[in-house]
Amino acid sequence: MREEPAEVAQSYREAGVDIAAADRIKRRFRSLVEGTFGPRVLGGLGGFGGLFAVGDLPEEDPVLVASAAGVGTKVLVARMAGRHDTLGEDLVNHCVDDLLAAGARPLFFLDYIATGRIEEGLTLALVEGFARGCRANGIALLGGETAEMPDLYARGSYDLAGFIIGVAPRARLAAWSRVRAGDTVLGLPSSGLHTNGYTLARRVVFENTGRAPHDEVPWGEETWADALLQVHRSYLSAVGPLLDDPGLHGAAHITGGGFAGNLPRALPEGLGARIDREAWAVPPLFRHLARSGPIDEAEMYRVFNMGIGFCLIVDSGEAERIAAASADGGSPATPIGRVVEGSGVSWV
Repeated sequence: MREEPAEVAQSYREAGVDIAAADRIKRRFRSLVEGTFGPRVLGGLGGFGGLFAVGDLPEEDPVLVASAAGVGTKVLVARMAGRHDTLGEDLVNHCVDDLLAAGARPLFFLDYIATGRIEEGLTLALVEGFARGCRANGIALLGGETAEMPDLYARGSYDLAGFIIGVAPRARLAAWSRVRAGDTVLGLPSSGLHTNGYTLARRVVFENTGRAPHDEVPWGEETWADALLQVHRSYLSAVGPLLDDPGLHGAAHITGGGFAGNLPRALPEGLGARIDREAWAVPPLFRHLARSGPIDEAEMYRVFNMGIGFCLIVDSGEAERIAAASADGGSPATPIGRVVEGSGVSWV
């Protein structure tokens, strides 16, 4: 008579999900998260939802504005370099800039980390980046989710997403797109690739030219890891004080899709933008990618920000004043083009 095999008790940990380890890590990053809290945050970390008081916001007839973003395959550069603590800051700044382009100021941020195995050092580094970005922008890291999914992600693999809520007075939003033909387009410098174009950049740098993350770049004084992991710039200190300036008619965050994919989002129907490629010096990183790809000029401007991370569309008579105000906030602004009759983006 055949003997039945003994049943073996199964556990979530044996299946690949360690709840106890996740709880230990969450206790360790509590101080990082709660260090971003201000007086509007009610309660602490660990509830079913983050609580944020909005009853006495200074905006008249306030409208909440939401955005979400990821960092794409910049994650793979971080893995190659073994440097993970800047990605959270990237994501916070990206989301803040999206709100600014919509005419809103940020209030709070939520993060999402998905991984094959929750590793303490890696997770803490990611949360440290989120917290640092929130502190720098004066917003709360109100909550988030860390998901361990070994059947979806290999060990050491992970992905990130961020969600942000901001606020704007209804009157500002109603008047936000005052753009008209003849307006000046001001360009604010990026800090590098920001969070877009990394699939192509990685192919050029690590496959086509055979470089390693810790090799020095051809223009010297930094490594490829330094150049490619430069933190996405936040324009809050430069653009935030200008949101109610009557000379500011619109704004665009130059992210995925480059100028052609983003400037038209700030333009009403019947108007386009004519941009002068000679108006600013393209940083060496972009010039190297174009030469080493090789990547043709049209594709470079379609994929990358080319050294301009944010655009302000302003009354031409106020351009000099607004550029000076932006510079006072930490981001020098250069006239790079004009709004014209038509559609899309054209180049001179």
